Amino acid sequence: SPMTGIGLRGAPRSVVAVAAAAVLLLALPVLALVQRAPWSGLTSLLTRREVVDALGVSLVVSLLAAAIVLVLGTPLAWMLARVDLPLRRLVRALVLLPMVLPPVVGGTALLFALGRRGLFGQWLDRWFDLTLPFTTAGAVVAATFVALPFYVVTVEGALRTSGEDLEQVASTLGAGPVAVLRRITLPRLLPAMGAGLALAWARALGEFGATITFAGNLPGRTRTLPLATFQALESDPEAAIALSLVLLTVSLAVLVPTRDRWLPTR
Repeated sequence: SPMTGIGLRGAPRSVVAVAAAAVLLLALPVLALVQRAPWSGLTSLLTRREVVDALGVSLVVSLLAAAIVLVLGTPLAWMLARVDLPLRRLVRALVLLPMVLPPVVGGTALLFALGRRGLFGQWLDRWFDLTLPFTTAGAVVAATFVALPFYVVTVEGALRTSGEDLEQVASTLGAGPVAVLRRITLPRLLPAMGAGLALAWARALGEFGATITFAGNLPGRTRTLPLATFQALESDPEAAIALSLVLLTVSLAVLVPTRDRWLPTR
């Protein structure tokens, strides 16, 4: 049965006070950013050439990363939720690792794995003449690495809570696995897939540490909005605030409509 809440007056005052302090800690930076925003010159700041270039790179990188996440993450989420995999806990830990790993460490790991002299990158360079570090493709790889867990966790959770009743009925009536997946599983999963994809895209759009470590900060190639924001902090704080507002707006636009897909509701 759903949990019933108590009124605010019935809650212990000490708990309310600590919770209010936590909310204040989270809200103050956002309020300070909004208060310092150069609203009158916001349009001119956001239409500068370097800002437009960074926005373009960010959109290309984040959208490509989201597409890769969709292709790779959907089968992975289904396997984790529905298949009795050997070492499943280890696989899930690997999936979740980028969520808790410091982004710079993730970028360093990517560099040693996919760099020209990396564990696998040396073969990419030798066989296909393909170099990923300090390229747009490298930025896509870094964004995919950090964004994939958000999609997999959301979709796997939906698969686990949706149950397998209709799928089992369809199977007993003679439907093959592909037909069950296409006609029953995927249609029921689409809302969670959309929410997970939105979260993954927002994470890819806001990626900083792994990108600058693995792909660098090259204008027009790997300099995304977060990297442009960091660089502007030293020379043009107003531009940095304007870029931060863009990223903040995108984050809220993704989180608010999708919250019911990744948070329990009463």
